[in-house]
Amino acid sequence: MDIEILDEEKNSLLHRTDVTFEVTHDDASPSRLSVRDSLAATLDQDSDQVVVHKLDTKYGMRKTVGYAKVYDSPEDAAEIEAEHMLERNKIGVEDGEEAEVSE
Repeated sequence: MDIEILDEEKNSLLHRTDVTFEVTHDDASPSRLSVRDSLAATLDQDSDQVVVHKLDTKYGMRKTVGYAKVYDSPEDAAEIEAEHMLERNKIGVEDGEEAEVSE
């Protein structure tokens, strides 16, 4: 899987960088978590700082265009991002941890 950064825009107010990227893959469309980890490695950041919002693969193509937000710290991501986006990107969730059920 190869990642090419198409556009980066710094957002100082929210302590993040908005990134548009293109992933070239050989097999099926890559998972959100594998793209997040590869993008974090490409940008030399921790994977807990990267929140992948959108992945769009055109039918029959081996390229996926995506949009992600790269925060200055994992705490900034947890403070600003919506809860469902943090869950989708597995940020702040330990392996095997279940959501608490209140009765």
